[in-house]
Amino acid sequence: MEYRIRNIGLADKGRNRIYWAERSMPVLMKIREKFSKSRPLEGVRIGASLHVTKETAVLMRTLVAGGAEITLVPCNPLSTQDDVAAALVEEGISVYAWRGMKEEEYYWAIGKALDSNPNITMDDGADIVSTVHKLYYNETGKDVEVVRSILKKPIEEILSGIIGGTEETTTGVLRLRALEKAGLLKYPIIAVNEAFTKYLFDNRYGTGQSTLDGIIRATNMLLAGKRVVIAGYGWCGRGIAMRAKGMGAHVIITEVNPIRALEAVYDGFEVMPMDRAAEIGDVFITATGDINVIRKEHMLKMKSGAVLANAGHFNVEINLRDLEEIAEKKRQVRENVTEYILADGRRIYLLAEGRLVNLVAAEGHPSEVMDMSFSNQAMAVKFLVEHRSELKPKVYKLPQEMDENIARMKLEALGISIDELTEEQQRYLSEWKLGT
Repeated sequence: MEYRIRNIGLADKGRNRIYWAERSMPVLMKIREKFSKSRPLEGVRIGASLHVTKETAVLMRTLVAGGAEITLVPCNPLSTQDDVAAALVEEGISVYAWRGMKEEEYYWAIGKALDSNPNITMDDGADIVSTVHKLYYNETGKDVEVVRSILKKPIEEILSGIIGGTEETTTGVLRLRALEKAGLLKYPIIAVNEAFTKYLFDNRYGTGQSTLDGIIRATNMLLAGKRVVIAGYGWCGRGIAMRAKGMGAHVIITEVNPIRALEAVYDGFEVMPMDRAAEIGDVFITATGDINVIRKEHMLKMKSGAVLANAGHFNVEINLRDLEEIAEKKRQVRENVTEYILADGRRIYLLAEGRLVNLVAAEGHPSEVMDMSFSNQAMAVKFLVEHRSELKPKVYKLPQEMDENIARMKLEALGISIDELTEEQQRYLSEWKLGT
């Protein structure tokens, strides 16, 4: 087994972290129990690009219990928990990840995942699957060249062994839908992010809590009374807004979608363009999945002391090049806080280098909510293996039956029971003749 991590001596601490996560992930633990008996993934090789956290470790253990062989690499250069990586290596999983990877090292790791000849790709942000397609279509770029230089086989041969893939995030699904729309997608993908038991809970409650957790850990600021500007009112933005409001912040939403903007208004939030919000905001949080949401023209209007944080997957939502351009000096004033001093003396504070603030400055989502997200991942892998001959190169949702079963298992773990339809009620819902 090959691996490259920060320090294998951190494994004991990592095991304790994983234990703490497992006690809060009962659904995934129940799936593990079933997997260990039926071994549905026997001999299946998985190349996974995920945040290397304690919750991810619980998923990895579950897949291994099902018979899978795993190569795990990060999906963000700053989100790896080095002690967890060490613990997984000691359990026989090939991990190529450490916190603070350089860009070339990051894509080297992506290459190692592909070099393992995976049958399943597992993504959080679509970096593995997009790299496969860039190689196949002979795209150029530093990232592609790094990966190409370490592959022992042609990409066509690696691609021929891939059954399918899974994708965890909104950002990743957008990339994959673009591939599908262009007619370029080469193998089926399960959009785990589109499962109800993923986005309604992970995106809303997980991102809502963990984003503010990261901001508070980085700054130790009081959110009560602050004007918190949230760019994007999708499920992640909704969750952040809900939690910021609950902590006493005055929440302002910026949006480009008129329906979401209207929803934010009726949810009780102030809605305005970023140009106006830039002048009055204290804290700015991006959660759009798009590029350059906060730009130079916005930064130049911000008050001294404004704090910028990103909750989107990639570090492109805050235009870092613009921030560097307008600043005369910069310095790190706290861990995960960089102070940019403008020509007129105003100061802007960037958190976590513009990367995912919840995973760089905190621990990511609570284990309780990742229980459902990663249960979806485990079931998606099983579904791909079992239906490999039926699936075309498309982006699929996880079957609703599996989605609802995960919800039932979660309710059962919480000690909650619900009603069932009577036969009469089922008949009524299936007929068209009955009326007033």
